[in-house]
Amino acid sequence: MNKKETKLKIPLKASHVARSSLIVAFFFGIDQLLGLIPQIVIGRQFGVSQELDAFNAANNLPDLLFAVISGGALAIAFIPVLSATMEEKGREAAWELFSRVANWAFLITGLISIGILFFANPIVKAEIGVVPGFTPELQDLVVDLMRYNLIATLIFSLSGLVIAGLQANQHFLLPALAPVMYDVGQIFGAIFLAPSEGYQILGITLPAAGLGIHGLVYGVIIGAFLHLMVQIPGLIRFQFRWLPILGIKQPELQQVARMMAPRILTIGTFQLIFVMQDNLASRLDIGSVTALAYGWLIMQVPETIIGTAIGTAILPTLSEFFAAGKEDQFEASVERAVRILLALTIPIAILMMVGIRPLVQIAFNFDPDGTELVVWAARAYLVGLVGHSLLEIGARAFYARQNPRIPLLAALISTASFFLLSIILFQPLGASGIGLSNSVAFTVEALFLLFLLSRNFPRIIKQRKPLVRITTGSVLGGLITYGCLQFLPLGLFIGSIVAFSVGGMAILPFIWPELRQLSRL
Repeated sequence: MNKKETKLKIPLKASHVARSSLIVAFFFGIDQLLGLIPQIVIGRQFGVSQELDAFNAANNLPDLLFAVISGGALAIAFIPVLSATMEEKGREAAWELFSRVANWAFLITGLISIGILFFANPIVKAEIGVVPGFTPELQDLVVDLMRYNLIATLIFSLSGLVIAGLQANQHFLLPALAPVMYDVGQIFGAIFLAPSEGYQILGITLPAAGLGIHGLVYGVIIGAFLHLMVQIPGLIRFQFRWLPILGIKQPELQQVARMMAPRILTIGTFQLIFVMQDNLASRLDIGSVTALAYGWLIMQVPETIIGTAIGTAILPTLSEFFAAGKEDQFEASVERAVRILLALTIPIAILMMVGIRPLVQIAFNFDPDGTELVVWAARAYLVGLVGHSLLEIGARAFYARQNPRIPLLAALISTASFFLLSIILFQPLGASGIGLSNSVAFTVEALFLLFLLSRNFPRIIKQRKPLVRITTGSVLGGLITYGCLQFLPLGLFIGSIVAFSVGGMAILPFIWPELRQLSRL
């Protein structure tokens, strides 16, 4: 009877994860495509310039604050506890816990934001600060932009928790839609607030506020507000009630705090890498900070649509498997996810490294030097696409088992690796050396986590034959793509489409077994 029930339940749960992954991937895909629109507009407006360097550098510290308080740190630590509370005590108790956590998160974020507001100058200009290599004038601009960014951070401190609350209720639609609304705000800032002359669409000249680089920051604030507001209907649907309480004696709140403490350090070290990147890049040629930002953006498009989508959708299910003691189903889910990620990310990484130059030229229209900087930074980050995607699964597998210490150890190893490599590589290789250090460090972190998981779940790393097959097909597809780009006289745009299509079709038979596994994820 038990075996029969297991056979019935596995496909049901797996199909739920597959559907959730597709929903999240779809909206993440829309988010990434919409996110490219303001970046393309910004790139064409400002080029690989000092002003854009300042804008990108000003984002990193507020991003770090959001990530460690209300973003990835709290969400991943919070979801398993909130799910268990809902299962054991009901939705009312779960929303009471949510209120306590949200109130503390907003209070702590606000206090730290005030501290950054007053001490922004030394934070930016110190030798170990954000951009010590910038000119004094450019450092002042970074300080100003960073202070405005803190407003968005406060809004995100609530919105990030709302995402966690809705996902714990197995609702993924509005949380996946929220980043799209954030992109809408950024697009508004890039198209209407920043330009000094209005864009013309179908003969109509759009209004332009002429706010320059500050218009982009105002767009970020608007986007953060929309990110929060679009999720309110979900809170209403699941009968959310906010309570003005802060007590710390609730056992579930203390459990979240215990889970979150190492997660804060884990995510903090992750975000600290980007602050370190800008610190080093500020000492290089003008445009290096921007090249790293665009290179990271290019890699993040497939990583978010594939790795983050699968990781986000699978976390609640892995948490349930662990809570129910279903170790076989836990192992099977992680093993399938790893195989699917390998089959999707290895081909994409190789194809994009081969064909990234025409894509950058078409999208951003940078000058030759700027194009060269961005192309090589993107290639350096794409080396780590597989590692970053596997990390989405490896880390979540440990958090689903309510073991945050192992991901913390892995993150510390990754940060140390990045620091040593980047110090060695950033001067001889420039911005691409920093990106390559990032890729190597995060790949080491992902492999370390999967190795530790395999000690209890050996099937997870038994991927040698699929890995050889996938890699062989991907290299073949990359060579075909390169040949098409070099020898087919079809023009930049059409030639790129044909080259990627032909190369992708050549890879398809090599990854078909894994693609068939998608419905069983």
